[in-house]
Amino acid sequence: MSEEEWERFLRESVAGVPGAPVEPSARAREVERRLEESPGQPEGWRTYAPARPRRRTGRYVTGLVVVVALLVVTLFPQQVIGWFGGDDGGQDGAPQAAESERPREAPGAERDLPATLAEPFRGSPAARWADGAAGITVPPAEATGWMDAAQVGRALRRSRDFLVAAGLDSRVLRGERPTKAIALLNPHQKDVQEYLRTALSSKAPSGRTDPLLLFSRFRPEQSRPVGDVVRTRGRLTYREGRKGAVEVTADVTFVYPVTPAGDGGRDAEVIRTIVRRQVVMSWDDPARIITEPGTMSLVSYALDMTNGGCSAPTGYFAPPFGTAGEQPADRARRVDPYDRSKPIGTGDGTTATGGNCATAVRS
Repeated sequence: MSEEEWERFLRESVAGVPGAPVEPSARAREVERRLEESPGQPEGWRTYAPARPRRRTGRYVTGLVVVVALLVVTLFPQQVIGWFGGDDGGQDGAPQAAESERPREAPGAERDLPATLAEPFRGSPAARWADGAAGITVPPAEATGWMDAAQVGRALRRSRDFLVAAGLDSRVLRGERPTKAIALLNPHQKDVQEYLRTALSSKAPSGRTDPLLLFSRFRPEQSRPVGDVVRTRGRLTYREGRKGAVEVTADVTFVYPVTPAGDGGRDAEVIRTIVRRQVVMSWDDPARIITEPGTMSLVSYALDMTNGGCSAPTGYFAPPFGTAGEQPADRARRVDPYDRSKPIGTGDGTTATGGNCATAVRS
């Protein structure tokens, strides 16, 4: 072998011959075996797989609840106070469900807090009652007597319209003539028409001719309403009456917050006049009874009143301002004006004493 060939042999022994097969190392063979046994991306020899972060769902949910609670307290502080028995007397409590039948007992006791100009229903069950006509429940209509279901539905709506016109109309509350309510009464019912003429024209009505039996009225020079809201609670029921008529009975309590007419101060006294009326209306068959379309006859009407006056009838409610601190006589008859579980009576109730008046246990 020449010296040139020997030197080439030595160089190739050290550097290797290009393209010559290479014997894989033990590590290479181990990696190849793992690839064959476990296909997929191999784990690198010097790679690092960080541990997955722990899920913090519970902590996030708790934080979200706290944020929402703080937001509610900020935006609706009075409501939150009411939920936990705060000083609002239930003013902002959950609205009471509509009355669908006569309750079995009186409403629960409220915190004994006086009414104010800002919160005229504070401290009374009326704080959770509905406003105006919304508090008068109208039942589903079914064919009854001479009327089909659609006619009964109209009769029920007009019956409620009469209650609204007689007890909620702002002009009537100021002592004006109840024109809309009168328009719904049968003009051929002589005894009722005579009652209306006497009651609305007499300066000294008697008990039987008192317009308050049907209409709510205050003297503007004596008292004025607090706000525009009157709270109500009650319902309508119906049945077949005489000669196939549809007889509708309304049993509704009205709560009127009022203040003295000349007192415009922030600390003005607020009294709630509470009136419960029961009116029975007959929607007569025109083939049997003389009547006019869209009008009804009155079968009966009765009144219970609290904080509306205890003297002789004047035709207007007379709230007893300035008597909040007076103590009633021990023997005075006591009534709960919010107790709708008992049948309506015909006597008055008021915080004043004397005569035939009773003492209200709350107002």
